[in-house]
Amino acid sequence: MNECTAPESESSTQPGGTGLPRAVVLLSGGLDSTTVLAIARARGFEPWALTVRYGQRHAVEIDAARRVAAAAGVAGHEEIAVDLGRIGGSALTSDRIEVPKDREPGEGGIPVTYVPARNTVLLSLAVAWAEVLGAEDVFIGVNSIDYSGYPDCRPEFLEAFERAVALGLAADRIRIHAPLAELTKAEIIRWGTELGVDYAMTTSCYDPSPSGAACGRCEACILRRRGFEEAGVGDPTTYV
Repeated sequence: MNECTAPESESSTQPGGTGLPRAVVLLSGGLDSTTVLAIARARGFEPWALTVRYGQRHAVEIDAARRVAAAAGVAGHEEIAVDLGRIGGSALTSDRIEVPKDREPGEGGIPVTYVPARNTVLLSLAVAWAEVLGAEDVFIGVNSIDYSGYPDCRPEFLEAFERAVALGLAADRIRIHAPLAELTKAEIIRWGTELGVDYAMTTSCYDPSPSGAACGRCEACILRRRGFEEAGVGDPTTYV
């Protein structure tokens, strides 16, 4: 897995309309992926955003992704639907499983908000699009420090996935960048703030109200709120 660095030379990557090397950025509309989009641009890439509608109950993040992509002026924004709700097994894709509230993130093992193989599916779609675009770089906003304990957010998984990609695609190589993997939420927010990220456009809540207001009690909300507090940055989130 490569850290967030620009390619050694632009000649090794298909240039976009801006003359910059292309990169696919997985964009959920959340805090982390929005920060990664800004990082990719700051590192000299032309970002192409990919948003996946996988049957998530917090579908307000799709609207957030659209807002972020439009504001960032990405070269392209693709939305793909893959209904992981048909598989089930997660509170994020099933109305029959309640989203846990008021629990410390990362405690008690893998939570029911884990979506089986989600990052495997998302990254597979991203590298497929990257191959079509002639891009050699994919960015994902996973984190393994301030997170809920999802196994597919670990650096070991990303490194293994990148090795598998090298064997399974026609492209010579596609690098997986996870610049936030070993940062705290506060460090992520500080970095994004330095890059001019407007976090008011983003959403993190797993169980928002019908109006889109964050519940303030799920693990994602707890991590987000704590991150802004520790970063010393005002939290623009609207909570219930």
